[in-house]
This record gives sequence, structure tokens and C-alpha cells, in this order.
Amino acid sequence: MAKNKATMWIAFYSILFLIGSGLFYGALTEFQKTKTLLQSGIKTTATVLKFTVSHRENGSMYKPVFEYTDRSSQKRIFESGIASKPPTYEIGEKFKLFIIRRKKKARKQFHSGAYIEVVLFYL
Repeated sequence: MAKNKATMWIAFYSILFLIGSGLFYGALTEFQKTKTLLQSGIKTTATVLKFTVSHRENGSMYKPVFEYTDRSSQKRIFESGIASKPPTYEIGEKFKLFIIRRKKKARKQFHSGAYIEVVLFYL
């Protein structure tokens, strides 16, 4: 009986170790992406122009549309892929934005330095 109990605990801790290793690998991968973004990204200020409204079963969802200026002083417009209810921003609100030039993506910089994808994945 003691042998079965010991085997059970070894299996339990092995599973916990595998889960922890997977979470550690995911966190390390996201850290590397963030580090690359901060090193090669362009930091600029964006302004919320308007909202794109999508209607769903539980009501309207709002996606902000931002305007920012890139390094070549051209005004660009970016629509967020994240919708919320109520709107996360107010029209005219300004915030810092990092842009990855080669991928033509933009990500909002949160005060903690984290990104919403990382926060949502690990919660």
C-alpha cells in the first residue's frame, strides 16, 4: 500500500512539474517577444479617433480606432482587434503605442509593460 501511495505522489508531482514547465516556457516566449518589441519597435503617441461598433446578442461592442504618426511623419490609422463594452477609451484620449515596422502591427503599452494577450492568457 505504501508503494502505491508513493507512486501516486510521484505521478502527481510529475504532472505539476509538466504544467509548470509549460507555463514557464510560455512566459519565457512572451518575454522574448516583448523584449524584441521594445528593442525594435517604434514608440509613438496615438489618439483615439472613433469606435467601430459591432452588434452582438448581449449588446454593442466597441473597437477603438487610433491615429498615430510613424518615423517618416506619416499619419497612420490602426483599428484595435480587441472589442469591449463599455468602451475602454474616450474619443480624443492619448496614450503611448509601440509599432513593429516589419509586421505592420501596433500594440498598446500598458503601465505595467505587459500586453493584454499575455495578461488574458495567464489569468
